Amino acid sequence: MWNIPNTLTTFRLFLIPIFLVIFYLPFSWAFFAAAFVFWLASITDILDGYLARRLNQSTPFGAFLDPVADKVMVCAALVALSSHYQSLYMTIPALVIISREIVISALREWMAEQGKRDNVAVSNMGKFKTAAQMLAIIGLIWQFDTWMIYLSYGLLYVATFLTLSSMLQYLMAAWSELTKN
Repeated sequence: MWNIPNTLTTFRLFLIPIFLVIFYLPFSWAFFAAAFVFWLASITDILDGYLARRLNQSTPFGAFLDPVADKVMVCAALVALSSHYQSLYMTIPALVIISREIVISALREWMAEQGKRDNVAVSNMGKFKTAAQMLAIIGLIWQFDTWMIYLSYGLLYVATFLTLSSMLQYLMAAWSELTKN
């Protein structure tokens, strides 16, 4: 159970409260440090899946914990950013992204109960969504300059569009099962 990929996933979960504490520190360097911690967590997200496949170390525990760690990490950051920016421009995309994660998690669980889990497997669009989301969040946390904030908002809206698109893709793949009598 405690192989390299699972250790990285667990480390990502461990980084979430550290990220939040640093994000709310009243120091000039706090946003950069919080962005670095979030970046580090994002890198572990890439590495754990790659290493699980490459080293043939995929486990049921890792398959369960990896998406949980991803969703908790992203949701924690989006809630913190919504609180910080106090703007509909931040809050609406955050709500859309968090809501999508809940809907798709429920859909995947339900489809697994129907024996159709493969119908809602992770797609390439989901991977692009995750990349845009992570980059947007890192930029919005760091707040290096106005240019970075605007670029990060743009990426957040790209991620929100991809979020809605991938949710529709998953719902369409499951539609025949959802509408059975």
